[in-house]
Amino acid sequence: MAKVYAMLADGAEEVECLAVVDILRRCKIETVLVSVSETKSVVSSHNVKLEADATVEETDFSDGDVIFLPGGLPGAENLSACEPLIDALIQADKDGRRIAAICAAPGVVLGRHGFLKGRTATCYPGFEKEFQGGEYTKQGVVTDGNITTARGLGFAIDLGIELVRLLVSEEAAEDVKGKIQYC
Repeated sequence: MAKVYAMLADGAEEVECLAVVDILRRCKIETVLVSVSETKSVVSSHNVKLEADATVEETDFSDGDVIFLPGGLPGAENLSACEPLIDALIQADKDGRRIAAICAAPGVVLGRHGFLKGRTATCYPGFEKEFQGGEYTKQGVVTDGNITTARGLGFAIDLGIELVRLLVSEEAAEDVKGKIQYC
């Protein structure tokens, strides 16, 4: 069974995170919410209190198939400043494991730290200035190699479905679309 680590930081966009997590869990993909704070409690960009399953300090990312980064501000900035997370992303990329990011996170985290060099990606318009050698596209969801990016909240369900397609199968992705009445 596939395993996804969904990162949470104070100021993260809650729906971007939880919509993807919902789709993954509906497809029986083990999904662990990980806080980059010292505690499991996180307050989202719209003041929604969320409780993570673990903190970054107590998480070993080596068994994960995907590390997922939601956007939102200052959430993406908080993710970008988390050294243990960046170290885990570097190792995941070296291992060829998947990394996914949405909204501001493709630019603020992945672009800023060099993960998008030579790749095509998308993000919330304006954050592409951080891509450092990556190519920006206005597509809603883009997978280039082991990195999948999405533009923003309006594409959160699409991102979840793309991850299901990549981790399970095209049939599983189509099945969950039908079950949630997604056109």
